[in-house]
Amino acid sequence: MESRILVGTVAFLATLVLVGWIAINEGGRMAAFDRQFTARAIERGAALFVSNCSTCHGVDGRGSAKAPALNSPLLFGHDYLAEIHSERNALNAEHDLEGTTDARKAEIEARLTELETEEAQAATALQPAIDKGYNPDNFNRLVNLGWSGSLHNFIYTTLIGGRPTSSAYWPDPMPAWSQTAGASLRNDQLEDIVQYVLNFDKGDNWTVEDLLAVNQFPKVPADPANVAILEQQIQQLQESGGELIPLVGSTTPIADIMAGLEGLTGDPINGQQLYTGATLGCSTCHVAQASVIAPPLEGTWTRVETERLAEPQFEGYTGEQYLAESIIHPNAYTVPPFTPAMPTYFGDRLNYQQLADLIAFLKTQDGE
Repeated sequence: MESRILVGTVAFLATLVLVGWIAINEGGRMAAFDRQFTARAIERGAALFVSNCSTCHGVDGRGSAKAPALNSPLLFGHDYLAEIHSERNALNAEHDLEGTTDARKAEIEARLTELETEEAQAATALQPAIDKGYNPDNFNRLVNLGWSGSLHNFIYTTLIGGRPTSSAYWPDPMPAWSQTAGASLRNDQLEDIVQYVLNFDKGDNWTVEDLLAVNQFPKVPADPANVAILEQQIQQLQESGGELIPLVGSTTPIADIMAGLEGLTGDPINGQQLYTGATLGCSTCHVAQASVIAPPLEGTWTRVETERLAEPQFEGYTGEQYLAESIIHPNAYTVPPFTPAMPTYFGDRLNYQQLADLIAFLKTQDGE
């Protein structure tokens, strides 16, 4: 009996030790599993990149005359003049503070002049890249585009829907690659390509040589949306005798937006053309039915009335107000389970009549 008790006690203690050891090492085990999973995704993504993407973006991802580099510090937001930028921002903030003495302001202005000289000297090493279109002050591609989501989502949504408007400044438009858009790749394959591109990132270890090795930086064309709006406003001036409908503005408060929409009648046909056209590209992410990156078009108005307006934060909202805020201030609310990925610049691309037309079109989307 005593032997059995001893054996049972030893077995129990051994079990506790084993469970404890597993618990202690579970985090490391899962981290190792995640690394292995990501590594396999990168390997698969490399093969997909070579067969589908390298023709335009280059075998090494450094771009070509057909498309910009992805293996680039610009895509990952590396600042080669970080110390200078940081000090300059701090000095400008201090200069504008209430209570900063005139003597201190003079010191700050003198130091800012010195920083300009230091920046010019530091930029000398970057000059070959600058000659190709690189701007050391605009070193983050996502910030330059006004993209509020993650880099992962930027790459993923670009692969899904393509960039149809890019034909205005590249030899060929960026095509859609997802099967949901009628192309050839599954979403898991797109994710593998994303992981491969993200693996280009060197963090703080990007060198000047990496920058100089970039063959093609993104182009900054005249915005076709703003050109189209300008042409439309010129035509409106000619027809109305001088009265313009102003752009909404990306920072305009929702109350002012609703005031600007007051009295306007939306045209759903024009709204549909705006929605499906290449200028805004709404249908790239908001496809007709199920979508992995944004709520579907089908049933939009029904969901607004039956689901969104029932939520406490939208008490007092009308459906039109909810849609206007969703278009102009998309980060004010993100429908679960989606993540913030919608551009925030539509207010600078739409006038009030166009916004009214878009809302009128979305109101036609009843159904389940």
